[in-house]
Amino acid sequence: MFQGAMVAIVTPFKDGQVDEASLRQLIEFQIAGGTRGIVPCGTTGESATLSFQEHERVIEITVEQVNKRVPVIAGTGSNNTEEAIRLTQHARNAGADGALMISPYYNKPTQEGLYLHFKAVAEKVDIPIILYNIPGRTAVNMEPGTIARLAKIDNIVGVKEASGSMKQITDIIALCDERFVVVSGEDYLTYPLICVGGKGVISVTSNIAPRDMADLCNLSLEGKFSEAQKLYYRLLPLCHALFYETNPAPVKAALFMMKKIASEEVRLPLAPMSETNRERLRSDLQAYGLI
Repeated sequence: MFQGAMVAIVTPFKDGQVDEASLRQLIEFQIAGGTRGIVPCGTTGESATLSFQEHERVIEITVEQVNKRVPVIAGTGSNNTEEAIRLTQHARNAGADGALMISPYYNKPTQEGLYLHFKAVAEKVDIPIILYNIPGRTAVNMEPGTIARLAKIDNIVGVKEASGSMKQITDIIALCDERFVVVSGEDYLTYPLICVGGKGVISVTSNIAPRDMADLCNLSLEGKFSEAQKLYYRLLPLCHALFYETNPAPVKAALFMMKKIASEEVRLPLAPMSETNRERLRSDLQAYGLI
């Protein structure tokens, strides 16, 4: 159910408010481009600076606009287990097909604390859960052994792995059975991850190049590795360009340059891109043919 190129979709803002019209248009752009899953309220969706009301509304808009055409995997993680349960219950009630749950950040839980956190949510809410391991943002790496323990819980069905370590990726795949889906949380590792048994990516780059990211995953999953490799190396500079500064400032700037959103607003403490990096990004988009 959860494989291929899935987009970690941005939350567009206009004058400080969620821009519902732009969000709906972005969803249509993604589905037309072959994206196989929409992930609202993740890191790229600026979940950390959305109010509870905004968070819930973005998920509701996404579920409504997608209308069962592809899965919706709602970001519902928190560093507070009770908040994570509340957000996950709302996502289930709103009609989401799954939940993406980041490891608790700032608290620095032990591996046992991580296990008990996710176990508590899974026991309270009967929705498929994809774990999200991104130690660069959470300060704690969820180790392969912990992920393997969690994979034994029926409704914990996969992990978005963003440690940046191919060793960790292969260890997880080796320790978990085929039912458990491993997808990349780093666009630049999508092709190698699928080559070793992963199933796709939850992608930032898909926001601006959905068709090519979808084709990369589809070709790789079909075993057409030579064709996929060529597309991977074409996409690679774009993947790197979207991280010239902290995500999602670059991808919002790119979408604005592409006239896909009305404003490139990000919420403090994130800031707009510097002019130097904006021009670098503009050159990359032009070279790719996106503007």
